[in-house]
Amino acid sequence: MDTSLLVIGIVIFLALAFDFINGFHDTANAIATSVSTRALKPRTAIIMASVMNFIGALTFTGVAKTIGGSVADPATLTNGLEIVAATLIAAIIWNLVTWWFGIPSSSSHALIGALAGGVFAGAGMEGLNVGGFKSIVLALIFSPIIAFVGGYILMTILKWIFANKSPHSVNKGFRTCQVITAAFQSFSHGTNDAQKAMGIITFALVTAGFQTDMEVQTWVKIAAATAMALGTSIGGWKIIKTMGTKIFKIEPINGFAADLTSATVILSATLTHLPTSTTHAITSAILGVGSAKRFSAVKWGVAGRIVIAWFITIPICALLAAVIFKIIDFIFY
Repeated sequence: MDTSLLVIGIVIFLALAFDFINGFHDTANAIATSVSTRALKPRTAIIMASVMNFIGALTFTGVAKTIGGSVADPATLTNGLEIVAATLIAAIIWNLVTWWFGIPSSSSHALIGALAGGVFAGAGMEGLNVGGFKSIVLALIFSPIIAFVGGYILMTILKWIFANKSPHSVNKGFRTCQVITAAFQSFSHGTNDAQKAMGIITFALVTAGFQTDMEVQTWVKIAAATAMALGTSIGGWKIIKTMGTKIFKIEPINGFAADLTSATVILSATLTHLPTSTTHAITSAILGVGSAKRFSAVKWGVAGRIVIAWFITIPICALLAAVIFKIIDFIFY
């Protein structure tokens, strides 16, 4: 029992560390447009994002249950804690590497890919719920497409509505509106991303025999929400710079359209209990808005490098988690 408590304690620590890193890695995406257009001062944006992420994280649990039960059945894994540890270490490494280089990579892809790789290494193909894994991957694939199209359509409508208005007055009005959409963006981020850590902790508790179902306990919700909020309070300035300035020059009306589109996509995924990549949704919405503004205004070279990072995240994290699992298994067993 003492050993089990120690191992589950380590796993919970790793899960909350992942959530903390997710906070400063992904929340940068949520406030990038409002900071770059000066709708919000950086410190104000971070404080607001921290509070809204915390509230969002406490509001829902459906995504946590999907994460915890769709990729594999934790009750059937005899080495589930080692699998979860390898999963979290791999996802944390990938998040830190992409943060260091200012690449808005997906924490969701990292976690799902690492979990699949860890389960495969620890339990073989029979331990992996292929159908559940595919459904999650499909959700991760389609959400950025929807965000791109939605951003393009909304920006086109706004261009038509405000075509004869003074650009100065339009941007002044939308700079105020961006405060609301940035808060909405941060709330939606909390509703989806914090639940991923909740799901992993619950997965670990079930596989260790500390509970028998995928219901998320209250202390898990509070711990994950707090870790996310604390991570958010640090911010991620390298990613803010990439998202806010390097894709195309964002004006307040563009930031409003991108934030509203991506937040809607993320919250819709949460309500259907599907994990989505907040990074993908936000970046794709920015690309869609930029394309509607002027296709040539988008720096497609930068966008291309971001998209490449999206595609390689799942296989790299799966392989990394598999290797880490084998190392853990070799050292301790």
